[in-house]
Amino acid sequence: MFYPKRQLILTCIAAMLAGCALHFLYHWWPNPVTALVSPINESLWEHVKLVFWPYLAAALILNRDRPGGVRPWLLTLSLLCGATLLLGWLYHVTLGGEALWVDLVLYAAVMILGFWLPTRFSGPFHGVRWLLPILAAALLALLIAWFTVHPPEALLFRDLSAVGSWLPLPC
Repeated sequence: MFYPKRQLILTCIAAMLAGCALHFLYHWWPNPVTALVSPINESLWEHVKLVFWPYLAAALILNRDRPGGVRPWLLTLSLLCGATLLLGWLYHVTLGGEALWVDLVLYAAVMILGFWLPTRFSGPFHGVRWLLPILAAALLALLIAWFTVHPPEALLFRDLSAVGSWLPLPC
């Protein structure tokens, strides 16, 4: 599919800025609604929300007049969330990294990849197998909601600011 470069770049920047704003939304306005779209702590899993919601909104905006055009974006969305978890795990858990600038660079790299990768797919996108990205995105949204309310005790869901990783939220 073809997307004007200017539109992709501006939408990518807007999505990244929205993700940065979402990072602090729950701290500024704590309630159950903001907890679903904003990280409630500094766990790796909660930071998937910073990729998922802005990228989903951007994909829907970019493909509002393109039937089936959102499917490659939804496929990419699942990959981006997995990449966010993998890179966060490697940097924070495996390497013990704590630098905020590295987190920002990794976030920008994942988001930029997310706006480049779907443009490499060629359509048309039809058939049952293209329902899978829609189902994967819906499942991911349900997991985000479920684990926000009922986080397991696994390291992926543990608040890393308590062990020194990431900067604490400003008071």
